Amino acid sequence: VQLQASGGGLVQAGDTLRLSCAASGRSFDDYGLVWFRQAPGKEREFVAAITRSGFTKKYADSVQGRFTISRDNAKNTMSLLMTSLTVEDTAVYYCAARLQRTSDGSQWYRSPDGMEFWGKGTLVTVSS
Repeated sequence: VQLQASGGGLVQAGDTLRLSCAASGRSFDDYGLVWFRQAPGKEREFVAAITRSGFTKKYADSVQGRFTISRDNAKNTMSLLMTSLTVEDTAVYYCAARLQRTSDGSQWYRSPDGMEFWGKGTLVTVSS
């Protein structure tokens, strides 16, 4: 699976931005999908995840209620709608994929080390 993130840019605090991740390759709907982000000088951190079916979604506490993850398996795309942006959301955002297995633990999405495919990041800068 090849992933390509897009949609980043410079916005003001309180604005809304939608990131997209386009995938190529077969069996897109076999993969759980995750957004991570990495701010300057910080480690890459989990933002949001969605299971292969799209039925289950998980969010980091810092974005819960503000961000919404979604996917369209027919179009091989994933999105992250980000509202009420703050300067703390400034980071490079990455989409990632992991083949979902029945043996996966409940926290399969948390660690960047568990991801199998990555897209190039897209920079989101939020100004105050």
